[in-house]
Amino acid sequence: MDILLALLPILILIVLMGVFKVSGDRSSLVTLIATIVIAVWYFDQPLQQTSLSFFYGALKALVPILLIILMAIYSYNVLLHTGKIEVLKAQFSSISSNKCIQVLLITWGFGGLLEGMAGFGTAVAIPAAILISLGFRPGFSALVSLIANSVPTAFGAVGVPVIVLAEETALDVMEVAPAVVAQLSVTMLLVPVVIAQLTVPGWKALPRNILIGGVIGAVSLAVQYLAAKYIGPETPAILGSVAAIAVIILLGRILDRKSGREASGINGRYSGRQMIQAWAVYALIMVLILLTSPLLPLRDILAPIAETSIDFNIGGDIRTYSVQWLTQGGILLFIGSFIGGLLQGGKAGALLLLLWKSTVQLKKTFITVICLVGFSSIMETSGMINTLAVALAAATGTLYPLFAPAIGAIGTFLTGSDTSANILFGKLQAGVAGHIGADPVWLSAANTAGATGGKIISPQSIAIATSACGQQGQEGKILKSAILYALGYVIITGVIVYIFAYA
Repeated sequence: MDILLALLPILILIVLMGVFKVSGDRSSLVTLIATIVIAVWYFDQPLQQTSLSFFYGALKALVPILLIILMAIYSYNVLLHTGKIEVLKAQFSSISSNKCIQVLLITWGFGGLLEGMAGFGTAVAIPAAILISLGFRPGFSALVSLIANSVPTAFGAVGVPVIVLAEETALDVMEVAPAVVAQLSVTMLLVPVVIAQLTVPGWKALPRNILIGGVIGAVSLAVQYLAAKYIGPETPAILGSVAAIAVIILLGRILDRKSGREASGINGRYSGRQMIQAWAVYALIMVLILLTSPLLPLRDILAPIAETSIDFNIGGDIRTYSVQWLTQGGILLFIGSFIGGLLQGGKAGALLLLLWKSTVQLKKTFITVICLVGFSSIMETSGMINTLAVALAAATGTLYPLFAPAIGAIGTFLTGSDTSANILFGKLQAGVAGHIGADPVWLSAANTAGATGGKIISPQSIAIATSACGQQGQEGKILKSAILYALGYVIITGVIVYIFAYA
């Protein structure tokens, strides 16, 4: 009975969104109410503690998640407002006339770079919006952006998920990081192929898609592994994406020459100044994120200056909600977008009005994400999540490594965050490893590897994608189209983890 009731909120959410196609905001609200009832009635969590748990989750939803979603959409709206999106579209189109190259450049290359530097939805929202501006269908744009935003999330936000995992499990981060890349090796090769095949479907296109995607994935894999092993967890996603962008551009040139179709080019259409202005928003965002990343000392200098910290006593367990405003991703996105908009010719008053319009545009997303993070927080503090994880471990025994990534995927499905999934289940994975004779580094890494697959179908990620594509209310449809890819991803990762778990 414990397991069934602990599982019920997840089932309600999946059925409402995936089967009955209820909108994300309504599905998440119903799920939140059901979770509160189960936590208070069956798991004996006092109503006061349940309320505190919800407010703790709601604050985490507002900052950083919703603030970053809002500012990511705002950055795109600034480009629309100033008209510079047309220059970016021309530049992306000028790289290659090949649709696969365009989509891989925007989702796997540029999106991976955004994930490596910022995380928290930017790598879904911005690429999806750009794809639509290039003429791709909203549903397709959302799906490929979600699939692409899987592997890079392991080292997203300058390696935070892996760093947190090492801290939670007291393991050497320089051992955990390369283990994560090794477990993601097959999916890192397959995901670009899948994106290419979705872009140009059909058996005839498959050999070329395998070649294009395989080469790009292999370069990403090699660079990420070397970065993880010799530099640390902060740089794999960033350096891997930069390398991928270079290879994608090179492949685009080669394919265009072979096909006899040259990209349209932008010479004469836009001046050098216009092209620099067009990148002002994203260039400033990238510079700000890099300057305040753990790679440089500025973060440690600025962090204590403007910090908000609130302690929540939830059943004797102290949860601290902390925000460092000067280095917060959403704030950096706003500064880069606003100043970039001014450099592009926008007026301050109009840009501030645009921020309000962007907020109104995302009202359903605000409801969805607050309810989702709120109910996942209640599931954790009431013991529901731990009940599910322990039951799975007990039921599988020595086969547990096969299912270890699935636990990480469940964590990301519930919280929308690789980092949160590692906080929830990292210690559990390391503890189970000791009981079954598996390598704790390898099994802990499996939590992150699986969490990247759960990211594809996380309701929060889907809410970000639908918001960026103007598809609010279509969350169930997107979930249905993405779930098979996520399941395949987690199964493949599980097989890899199991094969080497006892080596």
